[in-house]
Amino acid sequence: YQRRVHGSRGSSCSAPKTFVMPQNEHIELFQKRFGKRLDHDERQRKKGAREAHRRSQFAQKVHGLRAKLFAKNRYAEKAAMKKKILMHEERDNKHKNEDTVKDGAVPAYLLDRETQSRAKVLSNTVKQKRKEKAGKWDVPIPKVGTVTEAEMFKVIRTGTKKGKAWKRMITKVTFVGDNFTRKPPKYERFIRPRALRFKKAHVTHPELKCTFCLDILGVKKNPQGTLYTTLGVMTKGSILEVNVSDLGLVTQSGKVVWGKYAQVTNHPENDGVVNAVLLV
Repeated sequence: YQRRVHGSRGSSCSAPKTFVMPQNEHIELFQKRFGKRLDHDERQRKKGAREAHRRSQFAQKVHGLRAKLFAKNRYAEKAAMKKKILMHEERDNKHKNEDTVKDGAVPAYLLDRETQSRAKVLSNTVKQKRKEKAGKWDVPIPKVGTVTEAEMFKVIRTGTKKGKAWKRMITKVTFVGDNFTRKPPKYERFIRPRALRFKKAHVTHPELKCTFCLDILGVKKNPQGTLYTTLGVMTKGSILEVNVSDLGLVTQSGKVVWGKYAQVTNHPENDGVVNAVLLV
């Protein structure tokens, strides 16, 4: 008994340990388990309606550098909105043909009419295809939180006295191709652990509402930066290229679609699996 008391005294002198709770998606998890409030949709609608008034009040009250930044963002939003509206109007736009004279006879009742064309529709689809090629999609997750360098990399100290600190170990999930040859460990700066290398992803088709386990072809874009894209790091919001040849998707010309883009929707390092949504 005495020993136990002394032990407790000794332990009471030491500083109490602080535990940091994991900051996971607890709200989404709660909604999956127990559902939402009955008036959830109505509350969200009202909140959206109040947002315009709140933004207006802020715009009238703000001044200085914050006002400049706010005006710049608002201008960009309005320009994008106008461009989108014009694109939609362009589809139904009718305009005169420049070469009005046609070969062959025209009936008398058609002589007064001006010939119209819908060539704008074609140009509109071409523009859309160009945008898709450039990588400007309407993605499911448009904004993601930044990941700090300290969270992304773990410093590996080397040398006899552990004085060198130029090596980094990546703590997130990565993709490494089949033809990857690792550098000699002495000269390798960025270490990608084998346990955190993934080659398959669970991709959900938004229209079919089905999930498929597909091979990853590469990491197209990581929102955290170009360095993480080149390293093949997969974080939430990253754009992957996946092999969809098994799904049997066909283009308008009849060719089989080989690769398509998908966006990562979870935190793979926490879940142990890569979940993504196909960008259709």
